[in-house]
Amino acid sequence: MRRYWIDKKDLFGDQVNFSGDVFHHIFDVCRQEEGSKFEVLTEDSKAYFVEVTQVSKKTAVARIIEERDIPQLKTPHVHLVLSVSRFPVMDAVMEKAVEMGVKSIQPFFSEFSFVRSGEKISENKTERWDKIVKSATQQSGRGDLMKIQAPVNFDKLAGIINQNDSSVGLFAYEGPSTLSIKDYVSKVKASHPQGISNIWIIVGSEGGFSHSEVQKFQDLGLHPVTLGPQVLRVETACMALVSVLKYDFDLMV
Repeated sequence: MRRYWIDKKDLFGDQVNFSGDVFHHIFDVCRQEEGSKFEVLTEDSKAYFVEVTQVSKKTAVARIIEERDIPQLKTPHVHLVLSVSRFPVMDAVMEKAVEMGVKSIQPFFSEFSFVRSGEKISENKTERWDKIVKSATQQSGRGDLMKIQAPVNFDKLAGIINQNDSSVGLFAYEGPSTLSIKDYVSKVKASHPQGISNIWIIVGSEGGFSHSEVQKFQDLGLHPVTLGPQVLRVETACMALVSVLKYDFDLMV
């Protein structure tokens, strides 16, 4: 079934009004028409099954046939902290992270980032990321929009991650003396019998992390974690880590 993301302000009683970019996407690009039926999603984890009753040149109206609640993301919430990589890689990670149920993405600038300043990330790029998130949300039927935070410098991370006792974090590292992801999960569960609310996953860009950055992560109490002897691409490492954690923390259902 087709699904489309709309703003809650477009709901009026038992009907939905379409205009602007949303109208263009649904009726010009996707060729929906009078009598078409599909779902619209809103930010309050609601889905509405609607039937189009009227289409004009730039606006349309649909009546709500049925309403349902979309299950919210289970805890612990997974947050991805990603050193800014090549933009096609960032695009791919954004899309897959939405589908995999990542709560938020925090881009940051490290020594080996593709770009090392927010000035190099244009407004058009951030708008593209927002569109990618909405498109992936529609495709997956998710009930909230994954938050993409404004990129920050490396030294700002200490004030963002692991803000309470029920939060934990790790960083992907191919160097020596690292925990396997399996051992990491066992260690975290044993040390937090009361449960965990947030897991922060930190992944470097194509160049990985410098030795000084690794030391700074460890000083913050973060564990270096390996996924095996193979060196993974950025997007592969992100999805592998998210997948393992979702499975081990029973977030797949």
